[in-house]
Amino acid sequence: MTATSNAVTVLKATEESPSLGRGATPRAQLDFKLRVAGLNFYYGAKQALYDIGLQILVHRITALIGPSGCGKTTFLRTLNRMYETVPRARAEGAVLLDDEDVLAMDVVSLRRRVGMVFQKSNPFPKSIFDNVAYGLKVNGTRRKGALAEAVERSLRRAALWDEVKGQLHKSAYALSGGQQQRLCIARALAVDPEVLLLDEPCSALDPIATAKIEELLFDLKETCTIIIVTHNMQQAARVANDTGFFLLGRLIEFNRTEMIFKTPARRETEDYITGRFG
Repeated sequence: MTATSNAVTVLKATEESPSLGRGATPRAQLDFKLRVAGLNFYYGAKQALYDIGLQILVHRITALIGPSGCGKTTFLRTLNRMYETVPRARAEGAVLLDDEDVLAMDVVSLRRRVGMVFQKSNPFPKSIFDNVAYGLKVNGTRRKGALAEAVERSLRRAALWDEVKGQLHKSAYALSGGQQQRLCIARALAVDPEVLLLDEPCSALDPIATAKIEELLFDLKETCTIIIVTHNMQQAARVANDTGFFLLGRLIEFNRTEMIFKTPARRETEDYITGRFG
């Protein structure tokens, strides 16, 4: 049995949750969307993640914080195997999506279930309509009526419909930075993902656009599970139910957000959130 398959077997047999506050809750009482155990990640010979283990509850916002280069984005990319675009990159361990092994799934099916929005908005050189419809067409939706309904629904979910409904066939590049980022969220939402990964989605936005994205996240968590990487600790405190602190490729602490920021269990976490290093 390989190390990965062994980790999957061990994780499926787990009966207790990781710490989500003091005192473990029986797993049967919780609804986990993603469970990770013994995750190690390598870029060639260089190891970037060390023995990561955590469990993500459904319909919650989980924030990942930590200094630059500590492994947050690498971890995020393992959840839908986006790292496979990098030569010689590999993951070992267990990543389960509803008890299915992410590392063994068909990657097209995986990325339909686990969508991703990147730090820099990246609309395609197409119209607003075609940007949102792109994933639907790739997955076989061709009927104009069905596409139009799905595009409108996705733009509404991304709180963008009222701003663009009269210009759907204009270039996506005509939108502001904040609108482009919400368009990318709408594009990800069009295929109805179960999990939405966001890699510093507000880092290049002004406070007004940032507030719109944050408000949007509260609405979206009713229909999907959200994981956000952010360098903005105030943002993590505002939007996240749970927070994980990464340092040097290791998950130092994972807990309810209020516990992380008010009574962290680890000295490294306290030093980071109080600004002693960063």
